[in-house]
Amino acid sequence: MEKEKQQTVPNVLNRFAYLLGTEVKNRRLKIPEKYGKGYCAGFVFNEHIRMLILNYELNEDIIVENPDINISGRMILFKFQNIMPKTEIVSTGKQLKAIPSVLIGTSRMNTDVIIPVDTNTASINIEVDANYLNRLFDLSEKSPVLQGLLQNTQPLLFEQMIYPSLQKIVDEIVDESVDETFELFFLRIKAEELICRLLMELEKRDEKHLYALNSQDIQTIYKVKEQMLEHLETPPVIKELAAYANMSSSKLKRLFKQIFGNSIFSYYQEFRMKEAARLLKEEKLSVSDVGYQLGFTNLSHFSRAFKEHIGMKPKQYSQS
Repeated sequence: MEKEKQQTVPNVLNRFAYLLGTEVKNRRLKIPEKYGKGYCAGFVFNEHIRMLILNYELNEDIIVENPDINISGRMILFKFQNIMPKTEIVSTGKQLKAIPSVLIGTSRMNTDVIIPVDTNTASINIEVDANYLNRLFDLSEKSPVLQGLLQNTQPLLFEQMIYPSLQKIVDEIVDESVDETFELFFLRIKAEELICRLLMELEKRDEKHLYALNSQDIQTIYKVKEQMLEHLETPPVIKELAAYANMSSSKLKRLFKQIFGNSIFSYYQEFRMKEAARLLKEEKLSVSDVGYQLGFTNLSHFSRAFKEHIGMKPKQYSQS
């Protein structure tokens, strides 16, 4: 008996190819030169999980409607961003290297509306059926954050920084050459491993109550984050950030921690130390130059903070 052929290419990829006047070959769409450069690849592993790899630049925005909108209604989105080489964010004349992270949103949260995606896109989007995940776990024993996400009944968004072991899996998805016979199997296992590791991280978060989010509040929280990270030499002042956000201090702190899993100052300090590590390693700046550039007047204090976050003293790190 002949096995029924399963759909393995997302409909949205075929729709995108049609708009560009090209076609999908081996689950991959190459952007025609007149529209830009790069590629998209798409995989439907089964009815529970699918993935898009997007790494392209377009000359102008193209609106692609998702033909699977009904399927999306039960899906949780994991959107990996800043995970491809040479991805940068540019702001107010400065170039800050964007930290690799993943957005995790319930189906009631349109992350493309909240976090604008322009003509330069480099991300991996994995969608997983919430019902499928629910069958794998006993939610009564899990954290409120995990329960809220997997129940998928209210608009929620979380962002998680990507640590080295996650980045390694992402690199295997993007770079590893796998025979076509095993490609779907290999990539599904990698996608599920990423999801599992992220759920394990989310369970560590200690929020006792989750607040349903709206796009206005999320856009405001992201503006606050950008404002803070543009001025790494100046520690954040909650009252000033709350005035900038036109929010109460308590609401700002509550929503920031719910989305990022960290207090405002802890998030700032973690990003500050990652930037210090980059300046030491990539820019080859001296320890004192990095410390003063990032607002430390006491280099001993800088050295202690750096060791606490990176695991070794800055001088040792720069020579490693």
